[in-house]
Amino acid sequence: DGDGPDIPLGIYCRASLAEHMDAERMFTETKQGFGFYHRNFGVRYPFGKYDQLFVPEFNAGAMENAGAVTFLEDYVFRSRVTRFLYERRAETILHEMAHMWFGDLVTMRWWNDLWLNESFATWASVICQADATEYTNAWTTFANVEKSWAYRQDQLPSTHPVAADIPDLQAVEVNFDGITYAKGASVLKQLVAYVGLDAFMTGLRAYFEAHAWGNATFEDLLGALEKASGRDLSDWGAQWLRTTGLNMLRPSFDVDEQGRIVRFEVVQGGARPGAGELRTHRIAVGVYDDEPRDDDAKGSPRLVRTHRVEVDVTGERTPVPDLIGVPRGKLVLVNDDDLTYCALRLDPDSLTVLVDRIGDIAEPLPRTLCWSAAWEMTREAELKARDFVSLVAGGFGGETEIGVVQRLLMQAQTSVASYADEGWAADRGWPLLVDALRFRLDTAPPGSDAQLSVVNSLAACVLDDATLERMHGWLLDVDVPKGLSVDTDMRWRLLQALAAHGKATDAEIDEELERDPTSTGRRQAERARALVPTAEAKATAWERAVHDDDIPNAVNEAIIGGFAHPGQRHLLVPYVERYFAEVAEVWERRTSERAQSVVLGLFPSWAVEKSTVDAADAWLADESHPPALRRLVSEGRAGIVRALAAREFDRS
Repeated sequence: DGDGPDIPLGIYCRASLAEHMDAERMFTETKQGFGFYHRNFGVRYPFGKYDQLFVPEFNAGAMENAGAVTFLEDYVFRSRVTRFLYERRAETILHEMAHMWFGDLVTMRWWNDLWLNESFATWASVICQADATEYTNAWTTFANVEKSWAYRQDQLPSTHPVAADIPDLQAVEVNFDGITYAKGASVLKQLVAYVGLDAFMTGLRAYFEAHAWGNATFEDLLGALEKASGRDLSDWGAQWLRTTGLNMLRPSFDVDEQGRIVRFEVVQGGARPGAGELRTHRIAVGVYDDEPRDDDAKGSPRLVRTHRVEVDVTGERTPVPDLIGVPRGKLVLVNDDDLTYCALRLDPDSLTVLVDRIGDIAEPLPRTLCWSAAWEMTREAELKARDFVSLVAGGFGGETEIGVVQRLLMQAQTSVASYADEGWAADRGWPLLVDALRFRLDTAPPGSDAQLSVVNSLAACVLDDATLERMHGWLLDVDVPKGLSVDTDMRWRLLQALAAHGKATDAEIDEELERDPTSTGRRQAERARALVPTAEAKATAWERAVHDDDIPNAVNEAIIGGFAHPGQRHLLVPYVERYFAEVAEVWERRTSERAQSVVLGLFPSWAVEKSTVDAADAWLADESHPPALRRLVSEGRAGIVRALAAREFDRS
């Protein structure tokens, strides 16, 4: 960055992947990261050289070894991927780099401050992306990905404070979760809004200077931020870091005959799950209305923000006097700009606009907040799953953020598979989603990320024979959509879709493996075989994933990933009982990461039935199971309870 000595940079991978390594892009992002962190942290990178190694059989996404960061080699893209995956890789690169300060230069005193490492690295990587790289909409991605992860984790019975009580190392291993990473980063974003970015960065610089090459606690950081901002943050820390759950924020307002606001309040619900605490939230409230345009313009007008006010929400009801006299507009958004961590709800008129006109919202962040609100309402059984699927089917084609598109399509698949009435899902849900995807495939620009995302999503759906026949043709280079690259990984996705529907033979899988005789190819072949819809294939997959301790970690995960296709529930009935009979022995026999992949990946989430809850309850009644394992099983049980409630609401 032109300030101080050079940092020797190295990027490493296996020789067989070298041709796919886009090193220049990663060197650029690495340099951008160092420049941003040097400008803002006040302490230069202290570990001499900086190597990044992309390695096989890695149990996590990456690890911040000082000066020699290791990454899962899946980040070396050997086939075409969307821009979203490049953005996520850059986030990981910058996350691990931030750890050189948060974790390596200054280290937590004990694991209850694990969040000091992970939350700060997550927050720092996103603000760095938005400020210093091409990914200027990184906060939109954060709202779309990290926030969703945090909300899901925080609604589980295993939720815990951001600053968690960590009695032992087993507790550490299961606390690398959506609260430690994503909720903590969301809370930090709220803290920045509360004290101001300049004061926050000043406090960080003082913290690094005071505690370099030593251990520190959150109290040390809070003291530095209090001194820099002039605010007493002791109550803030107790509210946000020692409690659990989400507050729900919603608007309550009246308008006069001219449509101007005469009363506006933000209503806050108590945190749940938890003790019902009310927190202090620094938020923005945005009012959106139709953009002025010429009378002869065609189509719906764009919805643009016409007013924005910031306010500190305290207590159950907080007046917002700055909105008095403001035209009500078409859409009112509390938590505009996503400043705080909360469950967002809309007033009835704004919800109608969301359903009818979400694609008209001009800017990606408020549009994403609306999509997120709709998804959380679906998960909470406040919006029917079939209505969410219809909303996505009708609206994803107009979404400009490819990461949001990919997330929406996954959420729609989850809605059909788990949250919608089974009869509707089979007769209308899957056909509705597949038809929308095929229409978008025919209209997406050739070679675009939109086209690639649609094909990837199609390959994961329950498909009709006509679509399967079309996909089979693409493998034979017949009628391939213009611009679609049927490269190595695309061939595997198409073949796996065929295998899941009984349309691919063992010989065809073997033939594809001969075309791709790499470790990745072997993993893909294992996944394809696990997807085959026969009792024999499922028995083999179960035996290998659960009982074969000699297969590589990545192969084990591939088999687990292919075991439970949404169209194969009838084949999986025996494995509910087997899961609860065998999971404790897997936990005892295997290392933590390998055991967790089985405990989480093979939990019978496909069996959305009360009998599954009963089986989980019977297993949990045995208090001899290790606490960390009990936690993971209880999380799976909670997912079934949520799905049952959503299905019941969808039928109503």
